[in-house]
Amino acid sequence: MRRLLLAALCLAAAAAGAQTAAPARVIVTLKADAPLLREQALSAQETPSAVADKAQRRADRLAARAGVALRSGAAISERAQVVLARGIDAATLAARLAQDPEVLHAVVDQRRRALRVPADPLYAQGPANGRGPDVGQWYLHAPTGELRSAINAQAAWDRITGRADIVVAVVDTGVLADHLDLAGAVLPGYDMVSDVATANDGDGRDADATDAGDWVSAAEDAARGGPFENCGASDSSWHGTKVAGLIGAIADNGQGMAGSAFGVRILPVRVLGKCGGYDSDIQAGMRWAAGLSVPGVPPNPNPARVINLSLGGSGACNASTGYPALIAELQAAGTLVVAAAGNSAGHAVELPANCPGVVAVAGLRHAGSKVGYSDLGPQIALSAPAGNCVNINAGEPCLYPILSASNSGVQRPNAGGSIWTDGYDFSTGTSFAAPLVAGTAALMLSARPQLQPQELATLLQASARAFPTSGAGNDDSGQPVAMCHAPDGRDQLQCYCRTGLCGAGMLDAAAAVQAAAGTLARIGLEPAEPQIGGMLRLSAAGSLPAEGHGLVSYLWTLESNPGVLADPGSVLNTQVVELSVLAAGTVTVRLVVTDDSGRSASTQRDIVVGVPTVIVSPGSGGGGGGASSLLWVALLGLGVVALLLEQRQAGRAPRRRG
Repeated sequence: MRRLLLAALCLAAAAAGAQTAAPARVIVTLKADAPLLREQALSAQETPSAVADKAQRRADRLAARAGVALRSGAAISERAQVVLARGIDAATLAARLAQDPEVLHAVVDQRRRALRVPADPLYAQGPANGRGPDVGQWYLHAPTGELRSAINAQAAWDRITGRADIVVAVVDTGVLADHLDLAGAVLPGYDMVSDVATANDGDGRDADATDAGDWVSAAEDAARGGPFENCGASDSSWHGTKVAGLIGAIADNGQGMAGSAFGVRILPVRVLGKCGGYDSDIQAGMRWAAGLSVPGVPPNPNPARVINLSLGGSGACNASTGYPALIAELQAAGTLVVAAAGNSAGHAVELPANCPGVVAVAGLRHAGSKVGYSDLGPQIALSAPAGNCVNINAGEPCLYPILSASNSGVQRPNAGGSIWTDGYDFSTGTSFAAPLVAGTAALMLSARPQLQPQELATLLQASARAFPTSGAGNDDSGQPVAMCHAPDGRDQLQCYCRTGLCGAGMLDAAAAVQAAAGTLARIGLEPAEPQIGGMLRLSAAGSLPAEGHGLVSYLWTLESNPGVLADPGSVLNTQVVELSVLAAGTVTVRLVVTDDSGRSASTQRDIVVGVPTVIVSPGSGGGGGGASSLLWVALLGLGVVALLLEQRQAGRAPRRRG
């Protein structure tokens, strides 16, 4: 009897644990032609309750086919939402839902964390009193022999400071907008955290983007099956406030610090809480920040030109994650995404920094070498200071931290608790390198608001300074610092950066702003999808001269596969060129523009020519029309094949260049 009672108690405890364990979370994206999209359309114009009802009806339909009870979670877009289930693991649920004929992607809704340095005792056990660092905001100064990675923001400010109509979104833990160095610089934002426990503010999504604190207690960390199991006990980080300070902290107010782009406006979007945040909330926050619709959420009246993501986690960036398509949408909307590479000690770049279209930022020591914790790889666009302490002995402060705005609260924010990090309460990590790049991009937009995301990325890289290859001394083992190598699964600490592993070079804010104000070549294309037998119109009308000057000449050339278009040779001083389209394939067009001061800029564009789509009608008067259309299609196809064979024999097979 006693054994039976004990067994019953164990079963009851197990059942209770299963009910309290976090449910499986999966992001489901429906196909564009899915009947569910028409029958249960989600809209930003609807109330949150109406969106929730429709999302649940979608979930019910998916559940009936998957054979598992589903509860709807938050909506991300018109086609994507979260679904939750108990009694099944998330990977199995995602695999089952992916088989549904109406589902495009089903992927586990993973947590991402604010990118902070791992709990290394060298950093965590500094002295408890004193201040520092003596070098202050060294990372904004002009570079010197000692401070090689400093970004030279001072010289950029001589040309331009931040404009109030340029908005930078801090997609993070929320922002304490009443901080003494941020008051008046922060716009109304949005709290996109849908899970109440993670949000830590008593509710889900709402219009209050204030950081409520992201602490995790030792008991929460140790609770088996709880939502924060193995998150790691920690005090509140005030991470979003630190990031916001590095971008937009008010200058010349007689206190605290200066942001890298002071004068711009900060848009706080809260997506992280206790133990980080889910991809679904991060993606919804990115959409809202850029002015795209999120079902059940009011439109954003202040769309951001730059989004900073100082967050991430492991994983490849593929279509099923939802990030590539979203980032393409953001680029089309005119929003640049800047993301921190990650802090896993020289391993592969983390998601979402590893996605195409993202300006991924690696971290540097003051001496210009890669800081030990920073990740690296071919996805990195460029590198910026991330903070490093060199040596910490008892009673000594961190020598080169990234000073920023914070709060004195340990868990909840203290009212009137504005502080700044220092040599003991210090900030280091690629989380703090990324906002220096985001701030520089905001300065570039302040100088020239017409710049588009890809142009910003190109100019940031082209203006970067070369990495040093000496002068960093010895590594922690006493050996000379080695050159960085591609990630291979092992830790890779301090090393000299190589172009292609740490990006194009070291961020130079002054050079980037100067480049943004310079001559810029642009190629317009009409029609957007040229086809054989038509005309193609190329225009340089969107090109921009250097500040205070005008364009005086235009030079057009075909750089590859000229058989696709009628080759005009080199065309000079013509803003618009019209060319006959001769064959299918890819051709590269190059444009060089020169202004009245003699400064030139160039660009090139790959143009893909396709075969025209022919609509075959049944015809009339005995059906002759349909027969002639089919014959025309056949002849056209033979003509295209002949042209391609002729090009191949001439050594000019279609190819993409560059």
